[in-house]
Amino acid sequence: MPDRPTPTPAQEQSRTARPGRQRDAFFDNAKYLAIVLVALGHSWSAIKTDNRALEGLYNVVYTFHMPAFIVISGYFSRSFDMRPDRLKRLVTGIAVPYLLFQIAYSLFRRYAGQADDPISLVSPYYLTWFLCALFIWRLTTPLWKLVRRPLPLALGIAMVGSVTPGLDDNLDLGRVLQFLPCFVLGLLLKPEHFALIRRPAVRVLSVPVFAAALAVGWWTVPRVDGGWFYRQSSAQDIGAPWWTGPLMTLAMFGCALLLTACFLAWVPGRRTWFTALGAGTLYGYLLHGFVVKGTLYAGGFDLAEQYGALGTVAVTVLAAAAVTVLCTKPVQRVFRFAMEPKMEWAFREDAAELARERQKQRETVGV
Repeated sequence: MPDRPTPTPAQEQSRTARPGRQRDAFFDNAKYLAIVLVALGHSWSAIKTDNRALEGLYNVVYTFHMPAFIVISGYFSRSFDMRPDRLKRLVTGIAVPYLLFQIAYSLFRRYAGQADDPISLVSPYYLTWFLCALFIWRLTTPLWKLVRRPLPLALGIAMVGSVTPGLDDNLDLGRVLQFLPCFVLGLLLKPEHFALIRRPAVRVLSVPVFAAALAVGWWTVPRVDGGWFYRQSSAQDIGAPWWTGPLMTLAMFGCALLLTACFLAWVPGRRTWFTALGAGTLYGYLLHGFVVKGTLYAGGFDLAEQYGALGTVAVTVLAAAAVTVLCTKPVQRVFRFAMEPKMEWAFREDAAELARERQKQRETVGV
């Protein structure tokens, strides 16, 4: 795949640090490609039964697609602190969408006749766990900047989560803890780390690594419980000896780190037709669940299974197309009220923020 020369670490840092900078095409491309993999994984989960090749591919994708997304989320959370304007964005951009979509998905499931459970705001349903987790992770960011060995500490917490049954019953804490090292790793990364994995040599080496991963994924299908790939349940919940929890936590983190690096090595750094869609990946993430669940409730996946390989290809293409559409600007404009509410009525004016805004305006007009 042709690409522009990889920028040096100094060039990356200069571009990253420049005030009023444009969005980085590399990260927008990475987010879009990762969200496509998320949509494919959710769609394949409904048709992978009795298809060992697809289930093996599914296991490979689930090893790294959310870790890649979480690492990038951590990387862009490095500047988070308890400043009022950032806390406000955390509430309006994460907490409020969580509440709205948690209610929306619960009502959608109820009126589709799939369940009549009471709506719970502390038991994330389906996709909403990520917003809950991101809220918790971002709030803890100042702590990870303070401690001496943040990544080993995060891995230790994840290992504890892997041997603590029932954590997923409240705020999906099982996944919050077991994916925590990916977020902390993102906080620790610098531009030169991304420049390193985008070198041509890494790109070439990633090909045999992914080939080996596909072979291992095929091998795992009848031998490894699928619950390990979700990083949600404890070892005891899966029915495995407790001591396998910490071992699998380290193994899954290592595999996720390796495959995420290989994935990012092939992400183009130049602007492409899908670069602009990277700004709308959270829209695609939260909205595509209605498409997947709606298709499931309507029996669309059962129909696809009847056509074998052709049905699998159709599901794959349609899932990628659907999440692509959901990341576009028109969709963002329609659903911005839920995803990026301003909520000025709920917050007091912050004098420091007003001063910063005035300073930005003066810089814009050259005063």
